[in-house]
Amino acid sequence: MLNRVVLIGRLTKDSELTYTPTGIAVCKFTLAVERNYKNAQGEREVDYINVVVYRQLAELCANYLAKGKMAAVDGRMQVKSYTGQDGQKRWVTEVIAENVRFLSPKDGGSSESTNSSSSSFGHEVNLDDDIPF
Repeated sequence: MLNRVVLIGRLTKDSELTYTPTGIAVCKFTLAVERNYKNAQGEREVDYINVVVYRQLAELCANYLAKGKMAAVDGRMQVKSYTGQDGQKRWVTEVIAENVRFLSPKDGGSSESTNSSSSSFGHEVNLDDDIPF
């Protein structure tokens, strides 16, 4: 069985960092991901995907990801259910991220890193271009 999700999109609002009662960092954000085709009006429709990140990666995401920033997420889909106050069963679908790439610079400036660190945050990708995968 396989449960793998790969997404590239922009954050719809700033990421939110919380901690579980046992001290595990949890970062949540929503990615706006364009569909590969245009609708009858010639516009691309967008899906809004909830993403959850845990532990050290959650803290990094909270520091680097803000509204409008582009990110690539690799993870798995998870569906949870709960009973609402009205007694109706509700379903929540989210992506549990195992790897996140920051595709926009932290400060909004040029995408060239001024840090001498060997880590790379990638570069911005225009979603209107054909992606060869």
